[in-house]
Amino acid sequence: MRPPRGWIDALPKGRLLAEFSLWSADLARMADDVARAEPFADLHHLDAADGHFSSALLLFPDLVAAIRRLTAKPLHVHLMVADAILAAQVGQFAEAGADLISVHAENAAAHDAIARIDGLGLAAGIVLRLDTPVAAAAPFLGRIRFLTLLGTRIGVKGQGLDPTAQARLREARALIAAHGAGARVTLAADGGIRDDTVPGLRAAGAQTVVMGSLAFGAPDLAARIAWLRGLPPPT
Repeated sequence: MRPPRGWIDALPKGRLLAEFSLWSADLARMADDVARAEPFADLHHLDAADGHFSSALLLFPDLVAAIRRLTAKPLHVHLMVADAILAAQVGQFAEAGADLISVHAENAAAHDAIARIDGLGLAAGIVLRLDTPVAAAAPFLGRIRFLTLLGTRIGVKGQGLDPTAQARLREARALIAAHGAGARVTLAADGGIRDDTVPGLRAAGAQTVVMGSLAFGAPDLAARIAWLRGLPPPT
């Protein structure tokens, strides 16, 4: 199962996207949670970490391959891995069924990784750690489809949103516009995504938010997504 060709250009433009973080799904009942998300997710987000670049050890290619068989929704793999294995991990997650692979601007091999992702026919993205200047994304803007700003420290669940997150999104939005990449690059917010933070993140320029417990912990997921989609656009 795969999304149709051109899926990334077909993503809705007039509302906030719902990107479901499968790190927050019930890993013992992944198929059930993917099925629950299916009517509502615009894409699924899969965090992959090697325990070195990030202190966490997260999702792996075989699991992504299993999820690929469950859904035709786009799979966005966020790679948090050391440079020594970055190229190999790009290949493994591409083979497992990723549609979009994001790597970190802090990786010395980020440019080479994006070239490899592009060569594999997939969409590429860049992620910025909380302490990385937004300007570090500038050299990548002509080559990527997603720019994701972390609003919390990398690889740790349950943190509160950093006070700088909204200002960083506004800066990134201006940077994308200045490079003429607004029609191509989707601006994403990841980390600290709560019902009391999403409106501010949306107002600051987020076009998608990576939803963990906000989605999988919702008692009424349909109502939660209706609320998300009804938030006004950035001003």
